[in-house]
Parts: sequence; C-alpha cells; structure tokens
Amino acid sequence: MTTRVAVRVFAKLRELTGSDVVEVPVPAAATAHDVLRAVESLWPEAKGLLAKTAVAVNNEYADPDHPVREGDEVALIPPVSGGTNTIGRTRWSV
Repeated sequence: MTTRVAVRVFAKLRELTGSDVVEVPVPAAATAHDVLRAVESLWPEAKGLLAKTAVAVNNEYADPDHPVREGDEVALIPPVSGGTNTIGRTRWSV
C-alpha cells in the first residue's frame, strides 16, 4: 500500500521539478529516505544533489530513518553553496 506525500523543494531542486511543492508516492510506512528515493525516481537528474540534501519533517531536520506519515510537512533543502552530505553524523545515500 502506498500513500502520497507533499514535499516542499528549494533552490536547484525547485528548478528541476518545476514547482515549489511536489507530490510523491511512498510506502505506507515511509521514512525520510523513502521520500528521497521517490523524488529520485521521478527526477533521476537530481540524484547527485539529493545525496547532499537535508530533509526536514514538520520543521525539524530528520535522519534517514525518521518516519514520514500522511499529512507531515516534508522539505528537501539542498546546499546553497558548497555544502556537505552529512547532517550531524548521518551520511545520506540515495
């Protein structure tokens, strides 16, 4: 079973998707990592950028295993200049 999650995107991701908010299908028991994978499946050209992108769920930065439920506000925040692929000690891999 899948659900659809609205994802707010910024900067280069907004340019790639053509919208401020995109709706993506994720598993019913989705995680923040599942959201990244769903975005990558819809926009494969974003793959390299997604590895450096921070994820926030309900206005708080989230680790890859953070649960995402229908109705949550998910935001993908790519680095603006420079950037890193770590948040705290968590390394993202898409």
